[in-house]
Amino acid sequence: MLVGVPKEIKNHEYRVGLTPGNVRQLTAHGHQVLVQASAGTAIGLTDAEYAAAGATLVDSAAEIFAKAEMIVKVKEPQPEECRMLRPGQILFTYLHLAPDPEQTKLLQASGAICIAYETVTDRNGGLPLLAPMSEVAGRMSIQAGAHCLEKSYGGIGILLGGVPGTPPAKVAIIGGGVVGTNAARMAIGLEAYVTVLDKSLDRLRALDLQFGRRLNTVYANVDTIEQAVLEADLVIGAVLVPGAEAPKVVSRELVARMKKGSVLVDVAIDQGGCFETSHATTHDNPTYVVDGVIHYCVANMPGAVARTSTFALNNATAPFTLALADKGWQQALAEDVHLRNGLNVFRGQLTHPGIAHLGPVVTPESVLGL
Repeated sequence: MLVGVPKEIKNHEYRVGLTPGNVRQLTAHGHQVLVQASAGTAIGLTDAEYAAAGATLVDSAAEIFAKAEMIVKVKEPQPEECRMLRPGQILFTYLHLAPDPEQTKLLQASGAICIAYETVTDRNGGLPLLAPMSEVAGRMSIQAGAHCLEKSYGGIGILLGGVPGTPPAKVAIIGGGVVGTNAARMAIGLEAYVTVLDKSLDRLRALDLQFGRRLNTVYANVDTIEQAVLEADLVIGAVLVPGAEAPKVVSRELVARMKKGSVLVDVAIDQGGCFETSHATTHDNPTYVVDGVIHYCVANMPGAVARTSTFALNNATAPFTLALADKGWQQALAEDVHLRNGLNVFRGQLTHPGIAHLGPVVTPESVLGL
C-alpha cells in the first residue's frame, strides 16, 4: 500500500502521523511511504531520518493526497485537506466529528473511508488510541492551570501546593477516567488539595485504591459538582462520552458564581467542551475570561509537547496502521471489531452512533456487508 504522511497545518501543531521507526516498519512489510518534507523537523525528526527509514520525501501535501491510498495524520483534516481527499481513500487520524458539522459534511462529500483514532476500542472497553493523548492532556491540564493561576496570567495568584503556613490550592477534577487520573496524579504531586468527581462508583473505588488519603473522591451529581466548583481555585473538565459531544456539566450561571481569578481547563473541548462557557482556543491565544474566571480551552493541548505526544501516539497506532496497510481496509475492518468501531464516515455515510445528531447513521457492519 502507498501510505502518505502530510505535515500538520493546525495552529501550533507539530506532531506527525508516523515516526521514522514506524515508517521503517511499514517499508519492511513491503509498503511505500510518502512523507511531506519537514513534517517532523520541528520536533527533531529530520528528513534524513525519514529517508533512511525508507520514506520518499515530497514537497507538497497536495502530492501526498493525490497519490496515497491511505493518509495517516494526527489532527482532524482542515477544510483544504478535506477537499483533497478522494473517493475510496483511507483517512486514519483523530476526527472529533461530534461538535464539527462542517468537517463531517466535507468528509461525507469526499467519499473517503474515515477511521477515527478516538473511537477505536479494545477488549476492555477502553479507547487505546485516545488514551495516550488523554494521559498527556491530563498531565498538561495541571501544568497549564497552575500557570493561569499566577497573577501575571490574570489568575488569583495562588501556588498550587502553597508553602508552610499557607493553604494549598483546591483542585476539582470532573471525570475520573484517563484524563482525570493523570490530572490527579500531577496535582497531588504538586501538593494541591485534590477532589475527583465521577458518576462511576467503581472508578472512584479504583482511584481511592490508587491514591489513598491523598485524593478526595466524590460521587458526581448536580449538587456535588456545584459545591466543588464554587470552592475550587482550579477546575479540570475531563468528561468523555466516546465519539459523542461532551455533556455540559458546568452551567454559565455556575461560572458566574465562581471565585474571581479561578481557572477552568476544559480538556473535553475537542468534543465540544463540558463547560457551557467554553469555546475552542489555540496555543497562540489560549485563554479568555468570562465573569472573572479564566478559561483555558486549547483544542490540541498535546501539540505543545509534540515530541512526547508523537511517540506516545505512534506506539498505540502502529499495529492498526500496519493492519490496514497489510490487509487493506476491507479485511482489516472485517476481522477486527475494535478497529471497525473507529469507522466514522464510509463513502458519504455516517457510521458511528455518537454523531447521529449530524445525520442518518448506519452500522459499520451494514456498509461492509458483514
